[in-house]
Amino acid sequence: MHVLIVDDEPALREVLTGAGHTVEQVAGVGAARALLAHGEFDVVLSDMRMPDGDGLELLRETRRGGNDATFVFITAFGSVESAVDALRAGAFDIVSKPVSGEEVLHRLNQIAAVRGLRQENRVLRQAVTESRRIYRFTAPGMLAVDRLVTKVAPTDSTVLITGESGTGKTLIARSIHAQSERCSGAFVTVKCGAIPETLLEAEFFGHTKGAFTGADRPRRGLFAQADHGTLFLDEVSELPLSMQTKLLHAIEEKEVRALGSDQARPIDVRVIAATNRDLQAMVREGRFREDLFFRLGVFHIHVPPLRERAADLRGLIRYILGGAAGADGAAVDAVPEIEVAAEEALLVYPWPGNVRELENVLSHAQIVGDGGRITLADLPAEVARVAPGSGVSVTSAGTLRSRLRRFESEVILRALEEADGDRRIAAQRLGIGLSSLYRKIEELDIRERLRAAH
Repeated sequence: MHVLIVDDEPALREVLTGAGHTVEQVAGVGAARALLAHGEFDVVLSDMRMPDGDGLELLRETRRGGNDATFVFITAFGSVESAVDALRAGAFDIVSKPVSGEEVLHRLNQIAAVRGLRQENRVLRQAVTESRRIYRFTAPGMLAVDRLVTKVAPTDSTVLITGESGTGKTLIARSIHAQSERCSGAFVTVKCGAIPETLLEAEFFGHTKGAFTGADRPRRGLFAQADHGTLFLDEVSELPLSMQTKLLHAIEEKEVRALGSDQARPIDVRVIAATNRDLQAMVREGRFREDLFFRLGVFHIHVPPLRERAADLRGLIRYILGGAAGADGAAVDAVPEIEVAAEEALLVYPWPGNVRELENVLSHAQIVGDGGRITLADLPAEVARVAPGSGVSVTSAGTLRSRLRRFESEVILRALEEADGDRRIAAQRLGIGLSSLYRKIEELDIRERLRAAH
């Protein structure tokens, strides 16, 4: 760990350095305050009383500054009252002098274990979140994307994801991270177009206290936050040329330098970028660096628009509704049913806004409806009016509808055959309720085929 010793005892530094820790040492509160304002430390080993100040006040100042370094006080002036004050202020422990190197190393091992548990809890929470976000695609175009994701995920290659706005590029990036060896690290998303140009460098690389007007405390940058994980650069085409140069340097040199600091920090970050723009055209126009384009596009994945992924629609609808149903802890079985007319409207609508528009439409329908069933009346007007029978012509809608009905019939018949006619088991395997299965059998008029099969 990175340890700061605030004491004038040199032997302590030697013990900790020999144990593999990175150690810096100062003799007073003033020097410690300056280091804590400009650098990141995991642990602070501090004397309680020093000629130029009080260790307890140093702890309080550090906490007010947003620094979560773990404090251990080593003091010859121990008392019950000072120990209670220190623990209340957030100290991890107090050790009385004289103290052996072995005792301090034992405390550091305890701190490392606690920090490890906290990280493990964060990882587990993120893993649960990521598992809800991963979706396995079935449309031919997306099956090809899925295969590419499976191939590139275990590597450390940079990835460039392209596609229209709302096609699910962030979902693809999360899937790559979740299937990689970095899944226990952070997945940090940055909307490149949402950060003012004057703040880009500070956001990406961090800054020290006082690095610029308003920098009243040190701040870790996005690269540092994503260390040992993945940094997702959404809308990377929006970065100005000056920032593209600095981004390229960080990726190639694997280090960043915070604003106001004279020391570079090594980073271990996988970069995934996404854009809905034609980066090659931007390179030709001089608006995007060619070397950065090639660095980001070592592995390229193009996500087709939703209008080219009709076979994905049913699964996506259930996936989105299942995520909404499970957001408050409810079982996924609570997914609202969709009446036939509403479902047909969703299947034939061209979705110019892609998956994002689909999410918004389903959210609208759940808010307008009663929550248990989505009807045609619950859909926005522009979606509802393309439903068959609405009087609005949709090219090939009848053909698409008939093909979907045949496909749905075959899937249900196959599920029932594999379940030996047990409709409850078939419904579970299809991911629908038993009543929905009976309704589908009636709607698709496949009772005679069922009787012939059994």
